[in-house]
Amino acid sequence: MKPALRPLRTDLAFIADWIAPGSRVLDLGCGDGTLLAHLQLERGCTGYGVDRDDAKVAACVRNGVNVIQLNLNHGLGLFGDDSFDTVVQLQSLQAIVQVEKNLREIGRVGREAIISFPNFGHWRHRTALALGRMPVSESLPYEWYDTPNLRCATIRDFEVLARKTGFEILDCVALNHGKPVRRLPNLLGTIAVFRLRKAG
Repeated sequence: MKPALRPLRTDLAFIADWIAPGSRVLDLGCGDGTLLAHLQLERGCTGYGVDRDDAKVAACVRNGVNVIQLNLNHGLGLFGDDSFDTVVQLQSLQAIVQVEKNLREIGRVGREAIISFPNFGHWRHRTALALGRMPVSESLPYEWYDTPNLRCATIRDFEVLARKTGFEILDCVALNHGKPVRRLPNLLGTIAVFRLRKAG
């Protein structure tokens, strides 16, 4: 009998639906392993989580998730080319020092990628900047002086970088309070979720 799983956040539910049953998955910045645990139990997936935080690594172990403690800024040299069907990186891209290098490494080790990040183009962020202040919001909850976020991007910015780093964009969902935004996503979406595949 399978253990009961707590309901997935809306963004995780989108992502889980994008991952084929039986896939080999690498989850970068996996947190407590909630997504991988769900994929293992509900979709028969295998793979690894990667996180640098001691408490999150311990939580992954408790959740039955294979986890490697690693700082993503050090690269993915542990993994061979095309080791995974899907590489997932959820809301940690903005804390990476070399984002372009990180995306190229994701493309090297995985056939597809699912990336999410806070959308800096959201209208509240634009308004804060127009009023002379750095934005603080649900998706960007830190003050400018204590934020772990090194990079700020809009949905359109990421589209350009994804293509530059050798990806084809299969899908993009903009979310606001967990709900999809269909109209003016770069203005009204707080979180962007991209599904990518290596071009060619």
